[in-house]
Amino acid sequence: MGGPEERRIKAMSNQNDNGFGTGGPTPPPEVLDAIRAHRGTFIALGVALIVAGVAAIVFPLIASIAAKLLFGWLMLAMGGLTLWHAFHTRRWESALWNGLIAVLLLAAGVYLAFFPLTGLVGLTLVLGVVFLMQGVFETMIALQNRARRGWGWLLGSGVLSVGLGVFLIAGLPGTAAWALGLLMGLHFLTSGLSLVALARAA
Repeated sequence: MGGPEERRIKAMSNQNDNGFGTGGPTPPPEVLDAIRAHRGTFIALGVALIVAGVAAIVFPLIASIAAKLLFGWLMLAMGGLTLWHAFHTRRWESALWNGLIAVLLLAAGVYLAFFPLTGLVGLTLVLGVVFLMQGVFETMIALQNRARRGWGWLLGSGVLSVGLGVFLIAGLPGTAAWALGLLMGLHFLTSGLSLVALARAA
């Protein structure tokens, strides 16, 4: 058998054996070696994310408040650093605008960090608006590409996003009790499952 043909068959066999599927290229050997060397870490992190995701799905209100508080304190830290920077660069012609940004970040941080339920409603409203706008844009893109294959999937995604956005906004303040926590839980769960699957497939 010729050399190139033998290498091609061997590459296809390695792709089938590594569990990454047959539809894409085989990951570089150094990537697989790194995953194998730290397989336990990948699995441990994946399991931790799965547990956190399940907990957030089961207790969405607690998870929503925790996420909002964390986001609020991060904004407070960013606002403090921005204000410090504006003070030390006060000779800069745009220092005033930089200071106004810092005040805005600090105000948003206080609102999110110290007013749990009201801040939760505001974040859910923003989330609903984002889903709504994203759905409208995806629907427009899908309609502009009707002549191409797969446009129906994008249209379906756009319609679902619009529906979810309307549902979140119309259901306020009730949806604020679970929306952020549920979405965060689903994100943690899928990320954890993907890490475990990646570690086992390497």
